[in-house]
Amino acid sequence: MGNKKEQPRYKKLLVFFWLIVLLPFVALSSIILIASKGWIGEPLPSFEELENPKSNLASEIVSSDQLVIGKYYVENRTNVHYNELSPNLVKALKATEDIRFEEHSGVDLRGLLRAVFRAGTAGGGSTITQQLAKNLFHEKPDTKLKRIIQKFQEWIIAVRLERNYTKEEIMAMYLNTVEFSSNAYGIKSACRTYFNKTPDMLNVQEASILVGMLQAPTRYNPVLHPKNSLERRNTVLAQLRKYDFITEHQHDSLKALPIQLHYQSEDHNYGVATHFRESLRADMLQWCKDHRKADGHAYNLYTDGLRIYTTIDSRMQRYAEEAMREHLTELQRAFNIHWKGREPWAEHKEIITDAMHRTERYATLKDSGRTAKEIEKNFNTKVKMTIFSWRGDIDTMMTPLDSIKYYKKILQSGFMSMEPQTGFVRAWVGGLDYRYFKYDHVKEGKRQVGSTFKAFLYTLAMQEGYSPCYKVPNVKITIDMPPPQPPWTPVNADGKYGGMMTLKYGLAESVNCLSAYLMKQFGPQAMIDMARRMGITSPIDAVPSICLGSCDLSVYELVGAYATFANKGVWTEPIYISRIEDKNGNVLQDFVPKKVEAISEETAYLMLNLLQGVIQFGTGARLRGQYKFTNPIAGKTGTTQNQSDGWFMGLTPNLVSGCWVGCEDRIVHFRTLEQGQGARTAMPIWALFMQKVYADQTLNLFKGDFEKPSTPISVELDCDKYKQPGEDEKNPERNF
Repeated sequence: MGNKKEQPRYKKLLVFFWLIVLLPFVALSSIILIASKGWIGEPLPSFEELENPKSNLASEIVSSDQLVIGKYYVENRTNVHYNELSPNLVKALKATEDIRFEEHSGVDLRGLLRAVFRAGTAGGGSTITQQLAKNLFHEKPDTKLKRIIQKFQEWIIAVRLERNYTKEEIMAMYLNTVEFSSNAYGIKSACRTYFNKTPDMLNVQEASILVGMLQAPTRYNPVLHPKNSLERRNTVLAQLRKYDFITEHQHDSLKALPIQLHYQSEDHNYGVATHFRESLRADMLQWCKDHRKADGHAYNLYTDGLRIYTTIDSRMQRYAEEAMREHLTELQRAFNIHWKGREPWAEHKEIITDAMHRTERYATLKDSGRTAKEIEKNFNTKVKMTIFSWRGDIDTMMTPLDSIKYYKKILQSGFMSMEPQTGFVRAWVGGLDYRYFKYDHVKEGKRQVGSTFKAFLYTLAMQEGYSPCYKVPNVKITIDMPPPQPPWTPVNADGKYGGMMTLKYGLAESVNCLSAYLMKQFGPQAMIDMARRMGITSPIDAVPSICLGSCDLSVYELVGAYATFANKGVWTEPIYISRIEDKNGNVLQDFVPKKVEAISEETAYLMLNLLQGVIQFGTGARLRGQYKFTNPIAGKTGTTQNQSDGWFMGLTPNLVSGCWVGCEDRIVHFRTLEQGQGARTAMPIWALFMQKVYADQTLNLFKGDFEKPSTPISVELDCDKYKQPGEDEKNPERNF
């Protein structure tokens, strides 16, 4: 009887036991099934999304010598492949995050059970693949319940990822998705930010620092929290020792080392070619707007991971920036001494008032209802500020009004260098420190060009049959103007007149009377037409004074025009993008410069002969004397009225470069021609740049002569053959 009563009780206990044992597994299986169907939580990624996971990828700017010189991004992230990873990095990641990575299929049941039974003290249960699933497809949840649901979904996604990708691909994808703080997303950006290296160059201790940051990027940031980072690095080293990736001796030696960084946060205000990168940004935003992806959407410069291959050579770019810094440091010092105790705007105080009215401070004060007297008091009250100087940033106390005056006296500059045959722009320095001066003086800025514009008038003369040795009387020329304007009579800068002068000598010494003579022969419109054929696009008034450079042009278009002379008369459009690729390396567009046969080969060669005279015995002769250049060089200096602008255009067979120097306002300038001429303000930047370029043997820049035309030249270039006995062209007034 007793046994019969106990049997139902036993069966109940047995059923209850199996319910307790099996229910969690049934419940877990049911939840996984429901999650796999997408019935709870967020929809699971489709097969296409697994094949092409989305992430914000930075677009990279690549130099012609294959260096990344800048990025455009929402998240500073650039993907790498597994073969670009250091073995030290792979080992550190496995040892710390997922030692059974090679053995599981996305979910490590052993690790999961260990995490459950030990309440996480033996490490988390998430595999690298699960963490990748989380990074790729899940946002931060609002509630704990939502996170639990996400966890189940991550198991499913992890298994699917393992089916679609190799272990190596998963490892690389994971390291591409993680954040390392300091605006570094992905391993490539982290390596560049903290060590200025690529991922394949990491040593054991560097890899351990970065892998250690994965647990808490900010807490273990070696810049912000070096002590925490050191402790965490040593924890990773201990894991490497535990799994025999390093020896005991290596562990002890590496553990004793201090953290060594080469930290440089990637920012658009820093690095090389800052002004160029900003100018390029505008072009690329328009390109993205005009071009569509396969899905019909426009490209996004900040998230689509484009690779923008430019013609900029990082070495030449660096030399150009160094040359500008070296010369302007000394020129600024001379300028400050020149104006010590005086104000360049003494008779034009409105430029200071106008500048004050354009400031953000003034707009804010005015919008807040401050009176004119209160605003004036604010601008005359000293505040803490950091100001620019060529010697480095200066922390000081200064009134906002005094800071405006300070910056008005800062000399600005723009420089560009290009290959005349290809049109490739090799260096582009749009201005000074980009943190303080955002305005680009290569393409955006336009200033009066002075005597550099005379080259177009002389080109017209050569095209029309004149020769460099043609002689013109050095006398004042008067050109009638349409009423009611008075006749125009330009004067020579040195005030000297008389005698006969060759065109070659007249251009070399930039004699205004000879330019006026030629202008009277051809008229302003013919000169403008010549400039147009050579790539000048800026508006130019058809007035005689353009023969002295009264028009405003950019460095970009003037360098492009002068390159025509070195390219046998063919104008080649200056270009700075060679091609654009998508994130997978597919070429989206190749760029080829426009070319125009602007002038004949002979005319171009005659102009080179004229411009070589500038360097041999004219306003550019200091290149031979002070700077010791002996190779063939053609060039032209330019100085505008009151020395407001200084220019120099320098030509060698394979590199044409141009430079402008001046202050923000034309009213601020050197008071004397001796100090403010282009040969003193702009030409030294070209000289220093070329010295550095020639010294770099890796560039192997040609130092030979300009190539002659394919057919014999029809005019005589040796002007000495035409000299009369006792004739002295340097003192033409004696020749009467």
